[in-house]
Amino acid sequence: MASLASSRSAGRPDDRFFLYMSFAMAAVVVAGFSLQLAAGRSSFSAPLLVHAHAIVFMGWVVLYVVQNGFAATGNLALHRRLGWIGAGWIVAMIVLGCAVTIAIVRRGQVPFIFTPQHFLVFDPVSLFTFAGLTVAAIMLRRETDWHRRLHFCAMAVLLGPAFGRLLPMPLLVPWAWEATLPLVLLFPLIGAIADMRRDGRVHPAFVRGIATMIASMLLTEAITYSPLGTALYQGVTAGSPGAAVPPLEFAPPPPGPLITGRTASM
Repeated sequence: MASLASSRSAGRPDDRFFLYMSFAMAAVVVAGFSLQLAAGRSSFSAPLLVHAHAIVFMGWVVLYVVQNGFAATGNLALHRRLGWIGAGWIVAMIVLGCAVTIAIVRRGQVPFIFTPQHFLVFDPVSLFTFAGLTVAAIMLRRETDWHRRLHFCAMAVLLGPAFGRLLPMPLLVPWAWEATLPLVLLFPLIGAIADMRRDGRVHPAFVRGIATMIASMLLTEAITYSPLGTALYQGVTAGSPGAAVPPLEFAPPPPGPLITGRTASM
């Protein structure tokens, strides 16, 4: 979150809005993953790669809240310094996010609520959408209004897995992933409504951000059910147990407790 926002950002009327929304986003993440733990569907015996992924992604949530806190209180010196750490953090998120997805698909342990090929596509596409919006926010760091709204949309993209853990996903098959999409768009839409009420118009950053998110969702569906998606799945799973798993079929629920990182409920 490399933020070199100018000192003019301090005291803007929307500072409090973005701070409170960052709290709400963090609450969604904590609630979703805490529910998994409380229900016994998560395990600390998960592979090291899964733990590294969790630490890095939760670290971004903390970073996002802290950065909004610095911006809201006018502490822009720390906001800038921490921002450059965030810029490097994105690289770790991309590497670990893609690595975990590939590892799950190769082991043939994709959650039974998704088809393996769909899972292989939507995780990286969502991650690169987040990264693209974040990089755009960094590039527009001196345009505070654009900067914070693009970061806001990027953070919303990351909420899909958390919302998925709050929904009764097994009951939503075969539309489990699609069911999370309106919820992912909820926060940017709230932001757009807040703009309209405060300024009488929706800021173009929200228009671009929401359009990018919708385009990402459509791209995911297009790739999944195309020859490109098939070739991608075959290339990733070659020589692994995942190669024997039908790429566009839902697996039956595995027997026993659905433990994240151990069975097909990753």
